[in-house]
Amino acid sequence: MTRILLAEDEPAMREYLVRSLEKNGYEVVAVDCGSKAAPLLESRSFDLLLTDIVMPEMDGIELARHCSKVSPETKVMFITGFSGVALRAGEEMPSAKILSKPFHLRDLVLEVERMFGQQSASGLS
Repeated sequence: MTRILLAEDEPAMREYLVRSLEKNGYEVVAVDCGSKAAPLLESRSFDLLLTDIVMPEMDGIELARHCSKVSPETKVMFITGFSGVALRAGEEMPSAKILSKPFHLRDLVLEVERMFGQQSASGLS
């Protein structure tokens, strides 16, 4: 089972993403900021870091840099509603995927499946 670490500071968005990803067969550990996600990357194994870029304490780009140092095998996907920070994230982490808000959950699940070469088991609608 693919294990995802989700860092998203908006509670409603975090819950929405967790429900959708779990419904599609992913194991999700969710936190509300990068500073809570960083130690988890050091102590547990994750296949994907799914992180908002704009967050308090430690932003998603800082978190992704930390991830590349402590868990280089973990893939990174950014989610953001700000085009300017999306460009910066793409420059800083060119191998990361970037998904701009607003997005449909189907798009998120399809992007995760593409990253891992999987087919959707539940047919999210």
